[in-house]
Amino acid sequence: MTTPTMDVLDIIRNQIEDGDIDFLRASLQVLLQDVLHADVSRQIGAQLHEHTPDRSAYRNGYRPRRWDTRVGTLDLRIPKLRQGSYLPAFLEPRRRSEQALLAVIQQAYVEGVSTRRVEDLVQALGCSGISKSEVSRICAALDTQVQAFRERPLDQGPYPYVWLDALTQKVREGGRVVNVAVVVATAVNGQGRREVLGFDVGASEEGAFWLAFLRSLRARGLRGVRLVISDAHQGLKDAIAAVFAGAAWQRCRTHFARNLLARVPKSAQPFVATVVRSIFDQPSAEDVRAQHARVVEQLAPRFPDAARLLADAAEEVLAFAAFPQPHWRQIRSNNPQERLNLEIRRRTDVVGIFPNRQASVRLVGMVLAEQHDEWAVGRRYLADESLRLIVSDPPPPLPPHGTEQEAALGQLPIAV
Repeated sequence: MTTPTMDVLDIIRNQIEDGDIDFLRASLQVLLQDVLHADVSRQIGAQLHEHTPDRSAYRNGYRPRRWDTRVGTLDLRIPKLRQGSYLPAFLEPRRRSEQALLAVIQQAYVEGVSTRRVEDLVQALGCSGISKSEVSRICAALDTQVQAFRERPLDQGPYPYVWLDALTQKVREGGRVVNVAVVVATAVNGQGRREVLGFDVGASEEGAFWLAFLRSLRARGLRGVRLVISDAHQGLKDAIAAVFAGAAWQRCRTHFARNLLARVPKSAQPFVATVVRSIFDQPSAEDVRAQHARVVEQLAPRFPDAARLLADAAEEVLAFAAFPQPHWRQIRSNNPQERLNLEIRRRTDVVGIFPNRQASVRLVGMVLAEQHDEWAVGRRYLADESLRLIVSDPPPPLPPHGTEQEAALGQLPIAV
């Protein structure tokens, strides 16, 4: 390989003596190599081996790069930097491959591959000099996309059905590993398609945190909410009642069934589960309530605690019956949200422990944005005919900010 210190006259002299008249390629290679050194010196603010107080980075060797030109293929040595990266402007035709590599690294991160394993992936692709810190820097470019996704206006309403749930992730904070709560909201929009409304990450699943999250959804345009489906977390229930006054609340039947079966001997749990399931398999709202009363009466002699819980929760677990029958299967449980949570966990479990909270926001945000796009082009969650049954009437008005219930919840410290 031609050394950068050899000038063009030496190249010409040697090539003539060797009887090789194809010296233009070698001359151009030396010239471009000098351009590379001058360009990288300008970028970092220091010449080679020069000590200056205001330099921004240090050289860290070279990486080989072949460049096809009209005079032949040039073997260039691209200077590497310890911090950041350098690519000369005249290699613009190859930048698409560079962008493809960045896309691979970013996609690998979104798929739940840790930064250490991403570095191994980069090495396997034949690239070198990309450290874990460089991978993290590249992944940080996703933050802009996540922020835009989280702050977009919710203008596809009304949103008659809203699902809420939370899951935990492990994050390093203050030199220790802590659990943080990731709250996610999805809905069916005015076109009958599912939509990821938003998400947030907080210290715990407290009522004040849920309240702040739901308020942010409403501020972005969430409207026309008729039914909210979630588990029976008390802080979440209070926040729903405060922000969506006038909307019904459906307690997830799957979560409720687990709580109910915990009050029944293990040997009788299959029987009780089958009997309770029959409540939700009725063809009409009247039959649902009649079957609920029969099941309570049937369980009372042998399992009084379970019968009492089922009777007390009648309005919570049967709220779905007040809505169009074609929607019952989708709205009587939080199973759609649970499936989304499984997809999030599938991606995040590979990472294990996030280095900071922003890293978890980045990965979860990209997973949810990806799912949101798939729902936008997939088949509708609710058909047009059945959707008209719920969106034809005017939605209940949202309460103004500062209601008494919101004020009471607002006294709690908001998780950050």
